[in-house]
Parts: sequence; structure tokens; C-alpha cells
Amino acid sequence: MKADFRKKRTRAKIHGTAERPRLAVYISNTHVTAQIVDDDKSATIVYATTVGAKQKGTKKELATYVGSEIGKKAKKAKITKVVFDRGSRLYAGRMGALAEAARKEGLEF
Repeated sequence: MKADFRKKRTRAKIHGTAERPRLAVYISNTHVTAQIVDDDKSATIVYATTVGAKQKGTKKELATYVGSEIGKKAKKAKITKVVFDRGSRLYAGRMGALAEAARKEGLEF
């Protein structure tokens, strides 16, 4: 219940544009998915996930892997600045690990 309110509050303030797209992160119990979205065009620019990946490790290590992958793909797509959309999750644990890994790859948010 609280997560729904938090998600609505977060999404109401965040909007991705062509100059500064939105980095949307979804974390389930087993997988981590991140995508960079241009909300003006309603299009996903880059995307990384652990679904189908041969990556092994703890959940935090998987989040770090997805963060570095999304950072590398964003660099190839010439994206340097994004708006971070954590959805209904608090910025801690896996969410923080993903964000720090993306920052190390050069994304600014």
C-alpha cells in the first residue's frame, strides 16, 4: 500500500526528455531490470536486465552488473545525463548498488 503511494509520488515529479531521459529501474525478488526511456516519444532507448543473463552472484552483485551494463550502453548511445526513477523502491541496498555502478560508468543523475 505504501509502495503504491510512493510510486505515484515519484512518477508525478519525474519526466524524461530527449536531452535528459528517465532511468527506470524495476527490481523483483530474483531479477533486476533497468531501461532508459524518452517519455516525450514513449520510447525505450537502452535497456539491461538479468533475465536470461548467465551472470551469477548475490542479488546486490546482479544489481551492480545491471548498473554497469546500462551505463556502458548509455555511453554508446551518447547519453550522459538521466533522471533517476526508482519507482516504489527506497534508495538502499540493490537500488543504491545499481545507481553507484551506473555513476561509475559515467551517467550523471
